[in-house]
Amino acid sequence: MTSEQVVQIQVDRAATRLDQFLAETIPNLSRSQIQKLIRQGRVFLAASGGQEPRQVKRPSTQVQPGNVLTLPVISSPPKALRAEIIPLDIIFEDNDLVVINKPAGLVVHPAHGHPAGTLVNALLARYPDLVAMTGIGADTLDRPGIVHRLDRDTSGLMVVARTPEALLHLRRQFKSRAVEKKYLALVFGCPEATEGIIDVPLGRDPRHRQKFAPRADGKPARTHYRLRADFGRYSLLEIGLETGRTHQIRVHLAWFKCPVVGDAVYGRKKNPLGLQRQFLHAWRLGFEHPRSGEILHLEAPLPGDLQKVLADLGGG
Repeated sequence: MTSEQVVQIQVDRAATRLDQFLAETIPNLSRSQIQKLIRQGRVFLAASGGQEPRQVKRPSTQVQPGNVLTLPVISSPPKALRAEIIPLDIIFEDNDLVVINKPAGLVVHPAHGHPAGTLVNALLARYPDLVAMTGIGADTLDRPGIVHRLDRDTSGLMVVARTPEALLHLRRQFKSRAVEKKYLALVFGCPEATEGIIDVPLGRDPRHRQKFAPRADGKPARTHYRLRADFGRYSLLEIGLETGRTHQIRVHLAWFKCPVVGDAVYGRKKNPLGLQRQFLHAWRLGFEHPRSGEILHLEAPLPGDLQKVLADLGGG
């Protein structure tokens, strides 16, 4: 094997084709890219950890649970990312990952209209080694280590990977819905049932391409809710996600006739509580540590602006 930077992946599912398994495990690479890597002889397979890996060149090779695959980190010339000193609220960190309590107003990664001043820029200043993470698939070029995202005006917990192995492991957990994601949302109105599930598929809004909407032909989306406090005109809900569709909570709650307070896109234009953003906070995150296997449960309290709103309503 060459000395290029590599990543190891253990097969954890029923027997399947090598190219299919890798395409599902590394969503940033297309199946054709995976097949090219295999045919180039850059993928190695060991029957189990500790055994000598052998080169495989057939995409149709069957892999079995316990097999260990070794392949290169796919690098492309990174875009010019600038480290910026921006304060971060660190909830947990070690050599494999970091969990951030993201403030509202902070964009996660550079994009059109937000070339700098993002969470990624802040992370690069604190963890310069993240620049080496700009190579596992094209979508990491401007978002090294990013496993999942929160909307700009949603505050709360995000986990960021610090190694290629941690990135793949965490992304697989999110894809398999093994991650616990709990939010707190203040909404208009109050659900008739104190708890339930909103099971409505979502897709692009055909009239407004920047928005999402309930669609019969959309992707499956399931949102759990539980009433935590009833304030009459408003209610505080605890939200759990089975799926992670873009804007899922906001679209589902608007469809449910309980739009998020302060959400000017999917909710009501008037904001009688004076919020400068939507009342939506990712307060709890649970996942398996990619190295130790320990199950981590982390929480972030409501930020001050949201605590004040509840206090004014008599709930804090």
